[in-house]
Amino acid sequence: MHPAIATEQVAVIYSPEFLDHDTGTFHPENPGRLQAIVAALKAVSWADHLDWRQPTPTSQRDVLPLILQHHDPRYVETLRAIAAQGGGQIDGDTPVSRRSYDVALLAVSAWLDGIDYVLKTGQSAFVVARPPGHHAVPERGMGFCLFSNAALAAYYALEQPGIDRVAILDWDVHHGNGTQAMVEDTPKIAYCSLHQAPFYPGTGRSEEQGHYQNILNLPMAAGSTSADYATQFKQTVIPFLQGFAPQLLIVSAGYDGHRSDPLASMMLQAQDYGTFTRACLEVTPKILFGLEGGYDHTALGQSVVATLAARLDVDA
Repeated sequence: MHPAIATEQVAVIYSPEFLDHDTGTFHPENPGRLQAIVAALKAVSWADHLDWRQPTPTSQRDVLPLILQHHDPRYVETLRAIAAQGGGQIDGDTPVSRRSYDVALLAVSAWLDGIDYVLKTGQSAFVVARPPGHHAVPERGMGFCLFSNAALAAYYALEQPGIDRVAILDWDVHHGNGTQAMVEDTPKIAYCSLHQAPFYPGTGRSEEQGHYQNILNLPMAAGSTSADYATQFKQTVIPFLQGFAPQLLIVSAGYDGHRSDPLASMMLQAQDYGTFTRACLEVTPKILFGLEGGYDHTALGQSVVATLAARLDVDA
């Protein structure tokens, strides 16, 4: 890599409104996560290669039709009603505040903006949004997640001219049960997940391969190291993705596999996410990264920096 000679840019799609999803004082999925990422990215020497963009307001882009195609309308209405009443809980882990429904809609819009950017420019985008999405199944939210952002983005991409194969790589430490449930019955979307097992949410067995052999689950033991992940990427992940030959790769970019993360037990370091990103570039340069987990704020900021530095081929 080079000190700072990037010829490309990465769009960073972010809004302060994402801080308005109020999960409570002690919840690990809190606004400080995004503030840490923004601060870390603003401080890099190659900041001029980051194209900061506001998501399209939902008054200008109606994301509800897409959401209602893939989420149970009864769930969507329940979520809206909970927020309208001032807040409540979807489950024990997943609080909803007064603004959570609107913020979740805006998060979906941000992921769709990322798709638009990647397909228009052939470069990459990173969606710094919350709430996250990969645990949200069609009929309900769970595990901090309200809408299935990555899956919705993939279906949106398939609506664009010339796009008929989209892959999703989920390197969050938890299995993306929601994403898998959303996409396992379509041959046009491939989903690959590396995740700690046994662990929340208890899904993601290697035997789960989708209706079209379009699902690759790689359960990994607690304490897995950089070398363990490198082996999986080289031997399994990249061959699977290359075999599918996607025209676009969506990364559910969770950073809770970092050794400092309080919610998991993996041994990754920030620079490993740069290694993952360089591996993804062997599949396609058209990559949309979207934030999922990651709960140690310092590690989270460093890991996102490493991801984008690798994409731009500059030193983190």
